[in-house]
Amino acid sequence: MKKLVVLSGAGISAESGLKTFRDSDGLWEGYAIEEVATPGAWRRNPDHVLRFYNERRKNVLEAQPNKAHEILAELQDHFDVQIITQNIDDLHERAGSKKVLHLHGEIFKMHSEFDIDLTASIYTDMKTGELAPDGGRWRPAIVWFEEPVPKIGEAIPLVKQADLFLIVGTSLVVYPAASLVDFVPMDCPFYVVDKKIPATGIGRKLHTYEHLASIGMEQLKKQLLVQFF
Repeated sequence: MKKLVVLSGAGISAESGLKTFRDSDGLWEGYAIEEVATPGAWRRNPDHVLRFYNERRKNVLEAQPNKAHEILAELQDHFDVQIITQNIDDLHERAGSKKVLHLHGEIFKMHSEFDIDLTASIYTDMKTGELAPDGGRWRPAIVWFEEPVPKIGEAIPLVKQADLFLIVGTSLVVYPAASLVDFVPMDCPFYVVDKKIPATGIGRKLHTYEHLASIGMEQLKKQLLVQFF
């Protein structure tokens, strides 16, 4: 079974009603990044940070996987599908995808501010001052700006193993996630689904589908099944 490695971004969840960071009507309008998504923000005003992520958690709870998520899950019947997502939502999992690596954290988890490996699930509002067993405050298990991305070390070997590589719903402007395209094997077919095809910076032929994720994934699925089966 061929290994299909997928790098997904906010664009795949936009059709589920979750705003993207960089669209004109995006999530960050009205919020300065340094006020809600940096270690400094957490030190200065943890109440504001928690309110912001409590809102995000409610949004994700209300959202449902869309057709693009579902197609990726369906492709597991034909390929060994490994998803590497920049998204903090769980829509890939709820659609049925089995192998999902979250680069930037997960909205339904929290970890101690002292130890990122000390985690717990959270589906309700987080409250200021609640402590983990090690005495550190619980904080959202989200990789903030100015923080390292621990999972990138797990993602690179997965990309190197790809027989087919797909990026869907990402602008490829957030690093180090965007650098994963540099590790795609040169003989690996490379597919891109996005309403605006991003610059990949790689010198190879791309198979592009310039559509919303749901439409592009429908077209790609048909091509993959014709091409490989």
